[in-house]
Amino acid sequence: MDIGKAFTYVFEDEDWVKKVLIGGVINLIPIVGFFFTAGYMLETLKNVMEGRSLPLPEWDDWGGKFMKGLMLFVIGLIYSLPLIIIMCCLMVGVSAFASQNEDVANAMSSIVMPCMQCVNLLYSIALMVFLPAILAKYAETEELGAAFRFGEIFNLVKDNIGTYLLVLVISLLAGVITNLGVLACGVGVLFTMFYAMLVNAYAYGQAYRTVSAKVA
Repeated sequence: MDIGKAFTYVFEDEDWVKKVLIGGVINLIPIVGFFFTAGYMLETLKNVMEGRSLPLPEWDDWGGKFMKGLMLFVIGLIYSLPLIIIMCCLMVGVSAFASQNEDVANAMSSIVMPCMQCVNLLYSIALMVFLPAILAKYAETEELGAAFRFGEIFNLVKDNIGTYLLVLVISLLAGVITNLGVLACGVGVLFTMFYAMLVNAYAYGQAYRTVSAKVA
């Protein structure tokens, strides 16, 4: 994988300034803006998977971008459900004990909450490792069910763990770039966030293309 390319390919597009500016401005729109930029990210991912020399799509087909972004949100929500369910059950349990014995409830909270934080951290890291393959599967077919082919996704990542750990590093570096936007009076984060999404799109697409070539 070409790590540097993930951070520089955007600037090879002669219209990159316009495309990134549009993405940053759309991020100003609460909630709804995410669906459009997430859809754009998925289209970029697919273009990278297909080996296009200039992967950045045009800002058109707004309805299509919105629906793809909505599907990304649904995928993320479903994969987050195990943690949400566990957290809710534990909160209900602690609340039930609190109604009976406050001291026992406090003792439980002091044990349960740190454990949940550890579980949350480990699950989040695991999800970050598998997410590139999950989204690539969806982008490839644009079928929601493709993101939940658990066996295929697990084996894909397991057999190419080095590649996907490298993608994780790239994603973490992209996150650092996002935080740099805070220095620009906060507003800049909307543009660096969009740029980071494009970095991830390239890394995800390049990884999937690389591992698919091995299988072929």
